[in-house]
Amino acid sequence: MIAVRLWVSEEARAFMEKQDPGGLIRVGRTGRGWRLEDLGARIGCSAATVSRLERKGRNSDFDLIMSAAKAVEMPTHVLAASLGLTNTPTSRVVPDGPRCAEEDAPMRRRTLLAAAGLAAPASLLAGVSDALASIPDPTGSPVPLDARLAAARGLFDAGQNSKLLRALPGLLADADHAAAPAHEEMALARLSTAYSLASRVLTKVGNYGDSRLAADRATLYAEWSGSPLAAAAAARELSIVLRHQDQPTAAERHILDAVAAVEKTGLRTDAQRSAYAQMLCTTSYTAARAGRRDQALTMVRDAAGAARDLPAVAPEGRLFPVTPAAVDLYAVGVHWALGDAGAALQAGRDLREGQFATPERKARMHTDLGRAWWQWGKAQQTAAELLSAARVSPGEVRDRPAIRQIIGDLRSRHPRVTGVRELVAVAGMAS
Repeated sequence: MIAVRLWVSEEARAFMEKQDPGGLIRVGRTGRGWRLEDLGARIGCSAATVSRLERKGRNSDFDLIMSAAKAVEMPTHVLAASLGLTNTPTSRVVPDGPRCAEEDAPMRRRTLLAAAGLAAPASLLAGVSDALASIPDPTGSPVPLDARLAAARGLFDAGQNSKLLRALPGLLADADHAAAPAHEEMALARLSTAYSLASRVLTKVGNYGDSRLAADRATLYAEWSGSPLAAAAAARELSIVLRHQDQPTAAERHILDAVAAVEKTGLRTDAQRSAYAQMLCTTSYTAARAGRRDQALTMVRDAAGAARDLPAVAPEGRLFPVTPAAVDLYAVGVHWALGDAGAALQAGRDLREGQFATPERKARMHTDLGRAWWQWGKAQQTAAELLSAARVSPGEVRDRPAIRQIIGDLRSRHPRVTGVRELVAVAGMAS
């Protein structure tokens, strides 16, 4: 009863309204009679770190907030409100500065997104950003959420990134409202998966700030759901966006934790083995980007072993549609990240479009091979691969900042190479 009274007190309500999880952690700690060092011992940090956590609130490390909230037994709805993850009036995200500036926030976001040079339309990115800042009202759609989530995945697989960005605010809103009253494993896992998908497409188009927010929410909801596969999906997206934000150590820690969690399932089903192989692939690429050659090569070999007995075509709807060919494609990326273009092209020598089920993956095969050719200094082969990618899925060329950079370099350094003009047109660059 004491614990219950803590979280309905006026002090706790005030911290919820201010969206201050640090203050709530202090409420939980002092309510149990714990000193700073007592809580620190339980979550593996110093008393000074706990003190900073309680003062900094939402600006603290997300994992530390989660650990401390769990230690003081903070109810999930209280933590969610303090993090701005629920659609209650007290959980709205209020921008810094005077309240009169709130009306201008969407316009400021649109201006910043446009100025960032992202390929996806700024209005669509701003719509997703607004939905992450304050969960919209339900859409009232009669279409079941599982069907809508499958359709959203289909848009990603087809490289229809703009259509997916347009659909995401309503999907996230309805998934959130469906999960809020029930707090059932399935509803929370579905919500986590929706946020993982949002993070995935936001990372692809280069909007790493919002991708990180979506990945954090996916991680939180996956933990509440208890689903190891949802947790693995969230950890993968969080690891990828952390890598893009130049935080390789944190990226590796998250993905290694996910590997261990999936391994604990016993890998008794193809779905679990697929998740395990995917986590190993992501770990390998993360290690390669950090320059850890031996670890990267060991992990990608282990991934190939884990995927060896998986079907050549993944069943429809599988959360991690990993196949032996998909692991070979990861090996291309790993060798490229290690700076070995020859090994990357050798790893991809037997890859064919027919081995991949979706336009996004088919195009990704071509863009990864194109990056390897570009690393080797072969402009003609680079252009040919990127043009093949554009023919399969224009969005994979148009929407990815790294690929647009290569096209820009081709235009300036090799304008007469066959296919460069067509690539510039697909990318929407001024000729």
